[in-house]
Amino acid sequence: MAQFDLPVAELENYRPVVEEPAGFDAFWQSTLASQSTVEATFTPYDALLPNVEVYDVRFTGFGGTPVAGWFLTPAAQAGPLPTIIQFIGYGGGRGRPHEWLVWPAAGYAVFVMDSRGQGDGDTPDLPGVGPQHVGLLTRGVLDRDQYYYRRLFTDAVRAVDAAAQRPEVDASRIVVAGASQGGGLAQAVAGLRTGLAGAIIDVPFLTHFRRASEITDGYPYRELADMLRANRDRADDVFTTLGYFDGLHFAARGRAPALYTVALMDDICPPSTVYAAYHRYAGPKRLQVWPYNGHESGDTFQPPINLRWLRDLFA
Repeated sequence: MAQFDLPVAELENYRPVVEEPAGFDAFWQSTLASQSTVEATFTPYDALLPNVEVYDVRFTGFGGTPVAGWFLTPAAQAGPLPTIIQFIGYGGGRGRPHEWLVWPAAGYAVFVMDSRGQGDGDTPDLPGVGPQHVGLLTRGVLDRDQYYYRRLFTDAVRAVDAAAQRPEVDASRIVVAGASQGGGLAQAVAGLRTGLAGAIIDVPFLTHFRRASEITDGYPYRELADMLRANRDRADDVFTTLGYFDGLHFAARGRAPALYTVALMDDICPPSTVYAAYHRYAGPKRLQVWPYNGHESGDTFQPPINLRWLRDLFA
């Protein structure tokens, strides 16, 4: 895949005018206030990892529905520890504890949030409804109150609240992190919740929706084009709803230090959408650019960069 988006010089100055929908802040204040308390259970889980404490988690997400997660801490370190809240890419779930060992190996606790309706079905989106592979980007998109990502963004904020309850967690040193959909969730939480120590926002999805749907044929943004191909008269309704979930508006409210990542050959989350959010981000920020990579972004080169950034952040 070649570099298909704007030239680098234009990307570095790409600051599109995208107006916020009316009542953006009131909508999210009302959404989050509808469930102000979080209940969480942490059940010890034998993952056959003697150097890591592992817990199978259930916490109350949107509407009080249970959301699954994993909580891992290094067994030999006393808390409270700096903690990573890990969000997952589109179509994935919390997986297995063995997938999240980098963070405890580096001395951090990690809270991995399952994505409702995705992955292996540990967290249904709706009662009795199992996991779904594609189509979630347009689920309920004609009504902001019923839109899927209203539920998932709320879950993500509550995941921070649930983790902060643990004695192993230093609530003043919580960092949200993720790639693709996970990066979009980290970006949203950075704009919705105060008190974060940082955010790792890797090739964020759910950002600059209209442009993404117009310049890439890659899924998941292609789901919007597929829907509007069959619903030619509903484009304004769709993008009105999406305005309440656009990462550009959350970025403008982010205050915690942020590490952004962009890949210039990424046809899934186009570079211009990431640059637009990065330029809008209101807090201290750094951008890691991968010129010859697609949506895999930094891949195995990224964790050392994240760890070094965290070390400097907590120094």
